[in-house]
Amino acid sequence: MQRQGDFGGSAAIRIRAAGGILLLAHLAYVAWLMLRPLDVPWVTPPNLHPLAGIRADLALGWPAAVKPLGEGIALLAPLGVLLPMAHGRLTVSPLASLLRTAAAAALVSLGIALLQTGVPGRVVDVDSMLLNTTGVILAHLLVVPAARARLRRWEGMREESDRESATVQEELSQGRTPRIPRVGIAP
Repeated sequence: MQRQGDFGGSAAIRIRAAGGILLLAHLAYVAWLMLRPLDVPWVTPPNLHPLAGIRADLALGWPAAVKPLGEGIALLAPLGVLLPMAHGRLTVSPLASLLRTAAAAALVSLGIALLQTGVPGRVVDVDSMLLNTTGVILAHLLVVPAARARLRRWEGMREESDRESATVQEELSQGRTPRIPRVGIAP
């Protein structure tokens, strides 16, 4: 039985499977990138003050701030598309989808930050969690509503085409009305 709001058929399975596989691949890449030890001579202290690191980057000027801020925003941004893709629903509240995706991204970012405490050369940075979550929200807002609308239109056109072909098929398959020979009534 199909849940309400899902897009059905093998296309739905392919989209969900692709979303799940890409999601796992991206999370594996992020884990490899962020949880490998760094060989550094010294380590900065952890940044536990929200927006302090962002202000420090912006104080260096826009050209110097673009790289660290862009890296923070881009690291988990694909989750904004991959999480709804792996979920696979077309008809869902846009706000609920955004909140679910942002909460999942915040939890993934928090998990990475907590795991970094045990990795040599890595320190906790609250601003990276804020930037990661912001990147996921931006990616979700830019891609998911338009993609869902396009898939809904495509699904509607496909259903209409299926209904038309079913009607034509019924008309063609009916053929002539069968006639039953009359049988005499017994005395």
